Amino acid sequence: MNIGITGYEAICNLGYGIDEIYSKASFGDNSCFEIVDGRRIGCVHSDLPEIKKEVFNTRCNRMTLACLNLLRDKIDAVIEKYGKDNIAVVTATTNTGVDEYETSKLSEHFEIGNPAMFIKEHLGLNNFYTSVSTACSSGIKAFAIARELMNIADAVIVAGVDPIAKLPLYGFASLEVLTQKPTIPFSKNREGINIGEGAAVFILEKNQGIKVLGIGETTDVYHATCPDPSAKEAVRSVKTALDEAKCETVDYINLHGTGTVSNDLMEANAIYSVFKDSVYCSSTKPLTGHCLGASASVETALCCKLLELDNPILYPHIYDGIYDDALPKIKLVPKNTSKHIDTAMCTAFGFGGTNTAIILGRENYEL
Repeated sequence: MNIGITGYEAICNLGYGIDEIYSKASFGDNSCFEIVDGRRIGCVHSDLPEIKKEVFNTRCNRMTLACLNLLRDKIDAVIEKYGKDNIAVVTATTNTGVDEYETSKLSEHFEIGNPAMFIKEHLGLNNFYTSVSTACSSGIKAFAIARELMNIADAVIVAGVDPIAKLPLYGFASLEVLTQKPTIPFSKNREGINIGEGAAVFILEKNQGIKVLGIGETTDVYHATCPDPSAKEAVRSVKTALDEAKCETVDYINLHGTGTVSNDLMEANAIYSVFKDSVYCSSTKPLTGHCLGASASVETALCCKLLELDNPILYPHIYDGIYDDALPKIKLVPKNTSKHIDTAMCTAFGFGGTNTAIILGRENYEL
């Protein structure tokens, strides 16, 4: 079964909508951050729509609603085409409304399934809905679940959303991986992560749109928070995606690229093991921040944008130019690099050793 993305939108610190985000990201704009309590944070500052029903009125769902509104014409057309009984929902998230719960005491606010339930109710859908929470890999896991749901639905709404919340901020702080300086993945001088927030929503249909060519999922069983430096299972996730896509390489890779010592070592080993230094790669987290459970969703939307354009400017890898020579040398994208892209891969690696990769193809791409 061929699955494709027929509509998508995103919001994050870079902008309200994928076009604004692309214009800043392709330029390499890493200025859209602020220092909050000694931490460099990428916040969404655009006005977000309110939600009248209290159990759904969280920042998480308001960001989701903003993306739904941007996509509303396409969503309405899909509902008209298939009917409300034939469209499923999958969301990726980690925080939902955990901050709101502190004052509201509404248990629905911290439930992982709350965003999926909100989308289903807001759109009046009657099919299956679910949420997935596997830390940073959640966004790609949502696509894997959606692909299976296409056996019982004609279309799936896939969303990834996470607001900034105290819980992950304190958690990452306890691991001593946050920095108030700009994150600079793969630099010898890197000091850690900048946290961001964002949302992305996709419409999946059969046999049309930007192609979902392959998805790879593996687990390290190595450590709760530290990835396996050998990258054995990360490599297997990438190779699984390549095998499904029936291709040996891709034209561009959006890296997980957190800027921590452990992740950069593992990911450089994984990418070099499969591709050597032959494929342009970049982490967009220096531009968007690490959007937690929404990170892979926002980054997948960025890949979709490249596949819609004829000769796009690739997202530059923003760092100080001093590559860590303890890592195998991968091919990082310089500023102002234009290249025709037929295939793009997004990688995401989460706590618990969950490794994922998704490969997308241009709408007219032929296997």
